[in-house]
Amino acid sequence: MQLYIHFLGTGGSWPSSERNVSSTAIKRGSDLLLFDCGEGTQRQLQKSALSYMQVSAIFITHFHGDHFLGLPGLIQTFQLNDREAPLHVYGPPGMQQVMHQCTHLGYFRPAFEIVAHDLDPGAEVRFPGYRVTCIAARHNLPALSYCLEEDPRPGRFDKPRALELGVPEGPLFGRLQRGHSVQVNGSTITPDMVLGEPRPGRKITLSGDTMPNPALIDFARHSDVLIHDATTDSSLEDKANEYGHSTALQAAQIAREAEVERLYLTHISPRYADPRPLEREAQEIFPESYVAHDFLHTEVKLKK
Repeated sequence: MQLYIHFLGTGGSWPSSERNVSSTAIKRGSDLLLFDCGEGTQRQLQKSALSYMQVSAIFITHFHGDHFLGLPGLIQTFQLNDREAPLHVYGPPGMQQVMHQCTHLGYFRPAFEIVAHDLDPGAEVRFPGYRVTCIAARHNLPALSYCLEEDPRPGRFDKPRALELGVPEGPLFGRLQRGHSVQVNGSTITPDMVLGEPRPGRKITLSGDTMPNPALIDFARHSDVLIHDATTDSSLEDKANEYGHSTALQAAQIAREAEVERLYLTHISPRYADPRPLEREAQEIFPESYVAHDFLHTEVKLKK
């Protein structure tokens, strides 16, 4: 199953001519999840390769405008395009109240079901084949960091061993690979007899707005991709941290300690018309660091 990350908005605070404000989409098979929905996200979706009508769930990190003010417009666009599928929206405590306000603007009442969920740090949301978990971020109001992690995959199938045990090639191979025992000549063959160690699925961690957070290191451990707040360069570290943000250098330090494979820097301050200094600064600490830009999309492949 393919999994892609689409960066819809990579700027912080307010939209600029180069970057819209925060929103990241993760497309896994037919599922499309949004993480944050800053103002103008519906326009970004329309300009991307994604269909906004496929959005099945939205996860909000916190209630600063550049992370959630796109919700009313996107929901009204769903309504005007005859959406029928339910929409689940998750966020910190207060999400239910925010969604009530978003859906009671003037005479607007959505005809499709919207279910709002308040999440406390440590909560888990299950989807078929994967889960989304959260921890508290270190911001200047209650905020969450999220992790999408796939279920472990079965280990590699040992065909010679299966044949040695008398399992005929064909449908019984498939049953064993899916984790089911089979009967062969009166004997029970269990999956552990022909499968190697389980293999990890993919893992993507999104910091949201945060100053450096030691808890994020274990939370993001061995992520295929870490998407981290990198609002400023290190010359503005004190100012960034004062307002609950990180520098590119600090994001790279988290990525290195968490032993992730790739780091994407986002929530770039509008002061940076040229973000390359942030990327260079991060790469000195963690070479696989990249400044994300609007409409960048990247595939996250399964490990062999």
